[in-house]
Amino acid sequence: MKRKRFKPEEISRILKEFEGGKSVQELTREYGISSASFYKWRQRYGGMEGSELKRMKQLEEENLKLKRMYTELALDLEVAREVIAKKL
Repeated sequence: MKRKRFKPEEISRILKEFEGGKSVQELTREYGISSASFYKWRQRYGGMEGSELKRMKQLEEENLKLKRMYTELALDLEVAREVIAKKL
């Protein structure tokens, strides 16, 4: 089954509908999400507006990119140290 990615604005709208009085069962049926996904969104993004949520997602993506860059540099450094050690 193909996973659907929800945009930050959609997640925010779904959470607002819940706050407006819709039940979790109604929302999960309507949007085709699991109740676990809904509760995870609620825990992570509860009380945020769409723009705040979008910015948070951008920061998470940037953080992931920086972690990957760091990992690559650390591996390069390790390889360089091994080469230098072999030459000595």
